[in-house]
Amino acid sequence: MKDMAGQIAVITGAGGGLGRAHALALAKRGVKIVVNDLGNAQGVVDEITAAGGEAVADSTDISDRAAAAAAMVEAAVERWGRIDILVNNAGILRDKSFAKMDLDDFDKVIAVHLTGSVNCTKAAWPYMVEQGYGRILMTTSASGIYGNFGQSNYGAAKSGLVGLMNVLAIEGAKKGIKVNSLAPTAFTQMTDGLITEEAAAVLGPETVAPAAEFLVSPDAPTGVILGAGGGVFAVSEMREAAPVSLGQDATAEGIEGRWAEISDLSDSHHLAAAFEQTRLYVETAAAGEDA
Repeated sequence: MKDMAGQIAVITGAGGGLGRAHALALAKRGVKIVVNDLGNAQGVVDEITAAGGEAVADSTDISDRAAAAAAMVEAAVERWGRIDILVNNAGILRDKSFAKMDLDDFDKVIAVHLTGSVNCTKAAWPYMVEQGYGRILMTTSASGIYGNFGQSNYGAAKSGLVGLMNVLAIEGAKKGIKVNSLAPTAFTQMTDGLITEEAAAVLGPETVAPAAEFLVSPDAPTGVILGAGGGVFAVSEMREAAPVSLGQDATAEGIEGRWAEISDLSDSHHLAAAFEQTRLYVETAAAGEDA
């Protein structure tokens, strides 16, 4: 990869687990790090500086919009003159089945994962636009992509981050800003008790960090969801089946009768933006009328 030395990164939730692993990995590449965490930010800064890197601690609550903008991102720019990388990693869990979940806990998870990422990204975005360069990494999850029992709040937040990434990747394309999502599976404080000891031995946070490094690198792709864990990596994406025109039979009964064809993903495709779907449906409808 191209040299990243001298770049400036803000990493949220970097006091332990995945955020710490990302911070240490990028610091080894010469990136200057703002270690954001409500807990052990200074401990990670001390690790980085002891290894010859440069970092500062930040205790901003990213769910606080004003603090995310003023106390963290603006402080980084004032200190180092720019912000090149934003890693939205901070998160919490409040797991419970939807029927038993307190909606306050639903709101808390959305506030940290989704709204917190929005707050930080909104603060960093104008600086990245002005300098014509930026790398933003969202942290999604298999729970948001595929679902997981007891995590309606977490899954909704993580799925929302993919939607945010999709739009920002489009809006940032002409501005030199690339936006991606990391879908990690790792043993951290958040997943303690949720995965087996055997899996935990394989899924150290350091095995995920290379994916984060790649997705915020100068030659990174954009609009990508990359799964990572245990040294294993795989891209996930939303795909759509080949569209089927029902013509005069465009009824619920018509859908039922041709469901096998409509739901057949053997000839699926990826759409780069929403209006590609619109165009495709209009063309398919017209072709159906001409047939």
